[in-house]
Amino acid sequence: MSKDFYETLGIAHSASEDEIKKAYRKLAMKYHPDRNPNNKEAEEKFKEIQKAYDTLSDPQKKAAYDQYGHAAFEQGGFGGAGDFGGFGGFGGFGGAQGFDFGDIFSQMFGGAGGARQPNYQGEDISYRVEITLEEAATGVKRQITIPTYEECDVCHGSGAKAGTKATTCSTCHGSGTVHVRQAIFQIQQTCPTCGGTGKEIKEPCLKCHGAGRVKASKTVEVNIPAGIDDGQRIRLTGEGEPGTHGAPNGDLYIHVSVAPHKIFQRDPEIPTDLHCELPISFATAALGGEVEVPTLGGKVKLNIPAGTQNGKKMRVKGKGVKSVRSSLVGDLYCHIVVETPINLTERQKELLAEFETISTGLDRSQTPRQKSFWERLKEAFD
Repeated sequence: MSKDFYETLGIAHSASEDEIKKAYRKLAMKYHPDRNPNNKEAEEKFKEIQKAYDTLSDPQKKAAYDQYGHAAFEQGGFGGAGDFGGFGGFGGFGGAQGFDFGDIFSQMFGGAGGARQPNYQGEDISYRVEITLEEAATGVKRQITIPTYEECDVCHGSGAKAGTKATTCSTCHGSGTVHVRQAIFQIQQTCPTCGGTGKEIKEPCLKCHGAGRVKASKTVEVNIPAGIDDGQRIRLTGEGEPGTHGAPNGDLYIHVSVAPHKIFQRDPEIPTDLHCELPISFATAALGGEVEVPTLGGKVKLNIPAGTQNGKKMRVKGKGVKSVRSSLVGDLYCHIVVETPINLTERQKELLAEFETISTGLDRSQTPRQKSFWERLKEAFD
């Protein structure tokens, strides 16, 4: 009894196309004749792997194998990759005389009973929306206009010119499908003349050119939730292009872009947290004090401790951005920038010079960064 093709490749019957391909490549590299010269066992194994892959990588052959197993290919078996696109010759099913492959594919891909209208799901639509950081923090509603299709008001969807009508397709005789013979197979395909509708339009509508629908536009309201981040997207199911003949519409994907803010930046690791620079004077840094801090919701007071150093990060709790998935609100982190004054007046220069004079010989405990610097310098050269 022939070995199960899935077992040959070491995969489950539910394996995806990528899993089938990955398993084949791994085994083919292992048992390839070039890697195993004069090894008959490896050569036979390679042929088994190739045969299994030729079957399972082809959707139609895989469907036949899944339904009928090796019985579909008993007489003659599979040929090499160049034999009729992978199939070798065979004379039908073993012991199943008179079994027509047209019946197999008719069962799997649909029969030819009656005219068949092709049902195509509508295409998805992508639309980019730019919002401000404030809008991202609070949420916002936007109305957008997107392209779509609507029924032609001249032919009312028939696609035929006024005063005429579609006729039965002369190629498929109204079935919407044709049977194509490939080697000994008879495969059912969509009719190339009518595209599966079963009808021919001799004189197309002048407005829609036979399509039965025309381009239009529609307005959609989009609810952008609070906390959304730059690059995230929103899917509106069924708001894409309409499907044909009752098939479902496509979806509308809203790609959100958050414009850069002049003051705040979102934390790339924690999108609910905000960061900003907070310039303070030398005197405030040294003596401490209270300063106003901007937030997305207005200004708040922040206490600056005496002796605050440049670069210190101070947290303002709950003044960040709400999480898009919960009620959690992040924090605002202020990065202190001790600003050196410029364009000093003569009096300011005098006071700073006096301060510098009386600061000569300060205890190193008053200048922790200088103390650390000189201690490290001493260690480096001792």
